[in-house]
Amino acid sequence: MTLELTTDVLVVGGGPAATWAALKAAEEGAAVVLADKGYCGTSGATASVGTGVWYVPPEPDAREAAMASREALGGYLADRRWMARVLDETYERVNELADAKYPFPVGPDGTSLRNGLQGPEYMRRQRIRVRRAGVTILDHSPVTELLTSFDGAVAGAAGHQRQADRPFRVRAGAVVLATGGCAFLSKAFGCNVNTGDGALFAAEAGAELSGMEFSNSYGIAPEHTSVTKTAFYNYATFYRADGSVLEGAGSQRGRSVIARTLLSEKVFCKLDLADEAAQKAMRLAQPNFFLTFDRLGVNPFTDPFAVTLLAEGTVRGTGGIRIVDDGCATTVPGLYAAGDAATRELICGGFTGGGSHNAAWAISSGSWSGRAAARFARSIGRGARRVQAAGGAGLRPAGRSSDVDIAEAVRTVQAEVLPYDKNYLRHGDVLRDALGVLDGVWESLRSVESAGIASVPARQAAAMVAHARWMYTSALVRNESRGMAKRLDHPELDPSQHHRITSGGLDRVWARPEVAA
Repeated sequence: MTLELTTDVLVVGGGPAATWAALKAAEEGAAVVLADKGYCGTSGATASVGTGVWYVPPEPDAREAAMASREALGGYLADRRWMARVLDETYERVNELADAKYPFPVGPDGTSLRNGLQGPEYMRRQRIRVRRAGVTILDHSPVTELLTSFDGAVAGAAGHQRQADRPFRVRAGAVVLATGGCAFLSKAFGCNVNTGDGALFAAEAGAELSGMEFSNSYGIAPEHTSVTKTAFYNYATFYRADGSVLEGAGSQRGRSVIARTLLSEKVFCKLDLADEAAQKAMRLAQPNFFLTFDRLGVNPFTDPFAVTLLAEGTVRGTGGIRIVDDGCATTVPGLYAAGDAATRELICGGFTGGGSHNAAWAISSGSWSGRAAARFARSIGRGARRVQAAGGAGLRPAGRSSDVDIAEAVRTVQAEVLPYDKNYLRHGDVLRDALGVLDGVWESLRSVESAGIASVPARQAAAMVAHARWMYTSALVRNESRGMAKRLDHPELDPSQHHRITSGGLDRVWARPEVAA
């Protein structure tokens, strides 16, 4: 039997952005339901590790330095007004965490150090706060599609509860998509719930995306492991297989050097630039990073170990659902986006938000979207609306249904987006060939009919294919190298392309320069 719920605000997701959205919507007096693909408080990229936070006290010089530090790297596509808003909101919300007794470490001078969070403890406390706020949490309840009213507004969502093995449907006055980005099941730590579902749902409802070319983010990880805490490699020296130093690999743009080298040989490194104090601080900040080394009897500060690169796509990239106002509304009435599901170009431009900027964006956009969604829901009231299901590919066939091997479809997508020489070291000819393959996979998924728990992997596959097509179509429109969007066939920055690129579409994907409002 289907679980039927009615609420003011439905939040889809269970990470930082989702929990902040739920909290702030509840504070506005809204009834809130949160539906998480996993177990809220433990699933997602943040819950598995620690993260820095873009937390800067309101001192003019410090704020100016914080905003200026990443502008050039991002190709000057960030927006100072949004940067300032995020810094203000993050400062307030992190201080709220401190008031709620989050155990921030204390520095030598006795001051609370609030520029980092331990993911497991942070998310454990967020779950407790959400429950205390009266939010209904649906764990292990992946959403598979949005519901829309007949005037085009979003009116809820439907999905399937894994443990109860039953479908569910939530009618809502507004929906916040905080489902994270897309890492294409690359096995990057904590990211296998991040398959881009929210962007697919949004596009099916008619929303646009932005910055999808800024999606070729790869994290460094010890070979055969999944922990991509790239900041620690600032202390690394990288070596070729013959023991010689790999020049340029340790620079700010060193991952391209590593990627090129990995195409033909192994790359090794040692964290030999970290002094004793730094080593102690690293172990305290990211204990998970060292678990594998300790089990293998490897000292990463003195022993060389092989590294690889794992695709993190739009989890650590900046592309996502386009937002159109200060409350993180999308182009579809009643639909809001937050965290990694939304574009982060507004504060990062075209360069990765890494941990700290993305963490601040999750806190801020989650808070803004939750408040705005609650106000929108209040404005339309609790009256019953006729709704229709918006889901397509992997769920309802466009024509005659046919059997498609979903696992094989995923492997085909991964073959086009995970290799360094396709996605990281991009070339127009390679992108066009990849799009031909991806278009074929999409067409096959449009013939799939699924129900129950089988709909979850089918929809994940559709979301990953859609993501890859938006990424590569946008990358072809940007005929230059800006931020992380590098083109081997267009290696220079072109001043005439100082604009963002919006994209969308499903059967026919499109991308074009953003039209100024």
